[in-house]
Amino acid sequence: MSFAKDGIGTLLAILFLAVIFSAGLLINRSWLMKGFVVLVWVFVLFSLYFFRDPERTIPTDENAIVSPADGKVIIIRKVKENTYLKGPATQVSIFMSVFDVHVNRIPMSGTVGYFKYYPGKFLPAYREKASTDNEQTVIGIENDRSKILFKQIAGIIARRVVCHVREGYHVTKGKRFGMIKFGSRADVFLPENVEVNVRLKQKVKGGESIIGKIKSEN
Repeated sequence: MSFAKDGIGTLLAILFLAVIFSAGLLINRSWLMKGFVVLVWVFVLFSLYFFRDPERTIPTDENAIVSPADGKVIIIRKVKENTYLKGPATQVSIFMSVFDVHVNRIPMSGTVGYFKYYPGKFLPAYREKASTDNEQTVIGIENDRSKILFKQIAGIIARRVVCHVREGYHVTKGKRFGMIKFGSRADVFLPENVEVNVRLKQKVKGGESIIGKIKSEN
């Protein structure tokens, strides 16, 4: 099992603290201290699980748009997207629990035509207002077939959004570009020429599950 590069620093810090607390047993061997150390090492094991980074099989279909994140589809609705798409779109929202892989992947190959970081609140990620009010990065990608917009949204626990792409970058579908630490949400806005390929409550995998397909010009 490999681990997310963006989580290595956090993992090392957690392991260091676990070792320090364990060394404290040389001074204090009370049952309270022993119980605390056990809890610390349980958190270490959970952190190793949380920062896992499995490989994914990326669809080769050039018209396929993949999920940027692991999780469950909680919203599919028609909206008007005025930031980048400038018109009608379908919003697909994916809730990432603390048990999901949190490495984020590029949904579609192309050029990053829009990038913006917004500081904000830390509402529970499943709430509707989280899409507009929470801390987030907003990324727009376009190619000769279509353009999409997607967001990395922080949650009540997830307060660190990591993103390694910026405007002007050339990106490839399925490649890792960042993560959100400890529970979060990803929103994708698909234009009218993209047919939605998921349903509500469906579980999806980042970089692998197809959430939409660009319609043929014919």
